[in-house]
Amino acid sequence: MRVVLQRVSRARVVVDGQVTGEIGPGLVVLLGVEQTDTDTDADYLVNKVAGLRIFEDVEGRMNVSVQETGGGVLVISQFTLYGDTRKGRRPSFDKAARPEPAKRLYEYFVEKMRQAGLTVATGIFQATMSVELVNEGPVTLICDSVRNSPSS
Repeated sequence: MRVVLQRVSRARVVVDGQVTGEIGPGLVVLLGVEQTDTDTDADYLVNKVAGLRIFEDVEGRMNVSVQETGGGVLVISQFTLYGDTRKGRRPSFDKAARPEPAKRLYEYFVEKMRQAGLTVATGIFQATMSVELVNEGPVTLICDSVRNSPSS
């Protein structure tokens, strides 16, 4: 499982002209699910995202998590995070999970983030979405689940 995190001052997602999710200060989480991902991958990334210290403390150092700030989290499904562009000019999405298991893990991730005490907004799974955000810093990070990390 892979996420791209962006620290934002505000963000929203629009589907068919309607805002489906909106946050103030917090994180935008673009979430990609790979075919072999399980609940364990999602659990790892929930803990990582919720606890990652990428917000500034009173001294201006990145030392505070989204949980500690009380910020919001906007989670957007993003199968293109598993696009392989190494061959040819058209990306291959063979590693991305099929829609049914991907949706289950996406919803599981969102629910676990809520259980962690975070205010979570979402897009709509498999919809064409317009994501608007103001990246603060800018701070953008990529996190993979434990199984996919270089140290595993």
